[in-house]
Amino acid sequence: MKRITILGSTGSVGRNALDIVSSHRDRFRVVVLTAGRNIDLLEEQIKSFSPKVVAVADEAAASELQRRMGRHAPSLKILSGHDGVAEAASYEDSDFVLSAIVGAAGLIPTITAIRSGKTIGLANKEALVMAGRIVTEEAKKYGVRILPVDSEHSAVFQCTEGHKKSDVRRIILTASGGPFAGKGVNELNDIKPEDALKHPSWRMGKKITIDSATLINKGFEMIEAHYLFNIPPERIEVLIHPQSIVHSIVEFNDRSCIAQLSIPDMKGPIAYALSYPERLEDVMQGLDLDRIESLIFKKPDNECFPCLSYAYMAMEAKGTMPSVLNAANEVAVDAFLKGIIRFIEIPLIIRATMERHVVMPDTELDAVIEADRWARKTAEEAIEKLRK
Repeated sequence: MKRITILGSTGSVGRNALDIVSSHRDRFRVVVLTAGRNIDLLEEQIKSFSPKVVAVADEAAASELQRRMGRHAPSLKILSGHDGVAEAASYEDSDFVLSAIVGAAGLIPTITAIRSGKTIGLANKEALVMAGRIVTEEAKKYGVRILPVDSEHSAVFQCTEGHKKSDVRRIILTASGGPFAGKGVNELNDIKPEDALKHPSWRMGKKITIDSATLINKGFEMIEAHYLFNIPPERIEVLIHPQSIVHSIVEFNDRSCIAQLSIPDMKGPIAYALSYPERLEDVMQGLDLDRIESLIFKKPDNECFPCLSYAYMAMEAKGTMPSVLNAANEVAVDAFLKGIIRFIEIPLIIRATMERHVVMPDTELDAVIEADRWARKTAEEAIEKLRK
């Protein structure tokens, strides 16, 4: 019986993970759940899975949850705030931590879980984008394995299992292209949040869906791949693949390639991380290749979607620049979703913030966190400047 912690249980990855656990209660036991503010859903999850500990990032929401659960689950330990989430991440009676908190908020809990010796199922890409060097060094130090949960990285992981890392020539990450694939620059002027949230292939949370629409999500995934698989940035490529059937391709030194294929369903990579090295049966719908007319691949349009190139710039700059890239994007996406800026202004905010940053070494966590704080303030200033 594998004892599981889910950081971010009310998000899309967390909900999918609990669906898998619900179908395999003989194999998995949920011991910790954490969430942000959605205590209505968290309350339902508590009643369904009876965790020993829960943590809520929003302290007011935690107080309300305590009031609701007091009589029904008197032995339940309820923690709150960032420290509470970090404490939950290191809960001793847990074997596996699924890190699925969205954004920079997932960094500290992920590192805390690593330092407590847990196997990590990593869905929080920001941990590696912001502090990839630190996260991977801590994992090595504490003998912790990081299992990728992003569909693309899970695909690379599956393709490279049983092969020498030295045999890998390059990694090709695929991208659906989002809802605006094939559109010209002029067609992006009047994009509204509801338009950008209509992803053609995947059902995800709002923030990651916007990231997919701007292609910066794929830029983050390049940074992740660099740290997860120890591959130089110049050997990581991106191809637009609208069908979202091929999730990644690995080319080996002899020029042969291995690809991982499935329908676009996050339950596949989540289940593989949860059950590794075994596989669960019938996690998702099967793939009928005879019903697929064609598989299309093409280069991304960096003129329409410059955010992808900003990720390459951040990797080249190294140090704290990836943390700045991530923070500026979070601020810009939030402003777009609130109707404060236009879709085409998201990359403008990111670029303006990156241009003002003086890169520092990323060897210390404090430097990474300070770069994140600075970038958020600078991005907000850039937004105010745009509005004037």
